[in-house]
Amino acid sequence: MFGRLSKAAVAAFLVVGITPGAAQAVGAGTSATAQASAGCYVHVGSVTAAGDHAGKLVTVGAASTDRLDTGVYPPGAVRVSGSMQADPDVIGYGAWIGGYTVLGSSMYSTSYYLTLDGDVDRTRPTTYLVGGGWGDTTFFETTRFWAYPKPPNLTTQYQLRANGTLSRWEMQYNNGNSPVKWANKQSATGFASVKTMAMISQTLTYDTFLANTRSGALYTIRIPRTSPMKPIVKKVRGSSWQAFDALVAEKCGQYGTMLVGIDKDTKSAYAYALGHANGTSTVIQGLGKVPGTFADPVYFRRQIREGDAQMLFGE
Repeated sequence: MFGRLSKAAVAAFLVVGITPGAAQAVGAGTSATAQASAGCYVHVGSVTAAGDHAGKLVTVGAASTDRLDTGVYPPGAVRVSGSMQADPDVIGYGAWIGGYTVLGSSMYSTSYYLTLDGDVDRTRPTTYLVGGGWGDTTFFETTRFWAYPKPPNLTTQYQLRANGTLSRWEMQYNNGNSPVKWANKQSATGFASVKTMAMISQTLTYDTFLANTRSGALYTIRIPRTSPMKPIVKKVRGSSWQAFDALVAEKCGQYGTMLVGIDKDTKSAYAYALGHANGTSTVIQGLGKVPGTFADPVYFRRQIREGDAQMLFGE
């Protein structure tokens, strides 16, 4: 079910200054569990209180190292971050890193360049205002489907608001490349109990999120790309998941998912290996507590650029 590190993962290590043999160790509960997930990883990105971008690479049975890009944002300004993608093939630079971020009550497209020495290039900040009215956002994510190098190249934005409204935008492109407009907004209500979510599937016909509730349940939320938007919700577990304030997931093998849940109250994180999601029949293996402190206010998935990414297929 679970496979080894991909070429895309190795490229991600190079972008963030982490080598494949220097990942964050997870205290697996059993040797069998560790073997089942050997080679899988989650690159947990975060924004610190000082406005820095940090990164922890979480795997099973390895050492650890972190990445820190300082001064990316004003201190304390970031409330919510979607996933950040890194492009290591920028001529004249070490990498480009970018995504969408809620600062205060506004949404921005934010990105920055790393120099060939690995430092943040202060001369080329690229931040653009998307719009206001995002102050009640509790979760945001960008999903991208691209069977590289073939079309279609689909980019979709998802927002969860504090009142339980889940919204979707489809990005329109200019010349089939650069996204220029958020379009066809659709929404569904009834998600007020959701605490946070993580993307686990991105396909041509649907996206899927894994969500925990304040009462401790764990659900999958499949969102078909059809119109009108009609999410399909399935219970995975009925209790014990309420502590996690952030969930970060990555593909693990062809059909599985490796998940990291972060508890901001205890500043701790736990890792799990999930089989292909199938309601309450979903196999979940605990991989134990992740060593280290998770004290940052904002967490997100950090990934290689969309064309080289492993398309998530956890449900």
